[in-house]
Amino acid sequence: MTDKFWLTTSLKDMTHEQWESLCDGCAKCCCVQFIDDDDNLLMQTDVSCRLLDTDTLYCKDYQNRTSKIPDCVQLTPETIEEYFWLPDTCAYRLVAEGKDLPSWHYLISGDKELVHKKGHSIQGKVISETKLTAEEVEDRIISWIPLSD
Repeated sequence: MTDKFWLTTSLKDMTHEQWESLCDGCAKCCCVQFIDDDDNLLMQTDVSCRLLDTDTLYCKDYQNRTSKIPDCVQLTPETIEEYFWLPDTCAYRLVAEGKDLPSWHYLISGDKELVHKKGHSIQGKVISETKLTAEEVEDRIISWIPLSD
């Protein structure tokens, strides 16, 4: 389907369009996460950012998200290695590690819905933080179970 630019172009050399096309739309990076101060353990929740449309998994204000959500993740080629918590299936992580994309990624399959159909996204699995108190968010720590291709 494509020329597999992600295998031949480094993250830092990608065009803006190539970079943005890597996102598979899983939205796992749009969930509230905590790092335990005592042991630096990452704790993920099934609570999404208030800007995420939990049905479509698109940000409601992508262009202004970092000004509205100060701790919003903004992946760049320079910062990608800082985000150790990205899922093993994250295209940015895979490309940074020199790996190919999974078969369900739309750049391979041509189907942007396949990430959801195969269960690799948070679609139907999360609640918006707008519906919870801060205390309730802390009670929603989960562990995403890795799925096979």
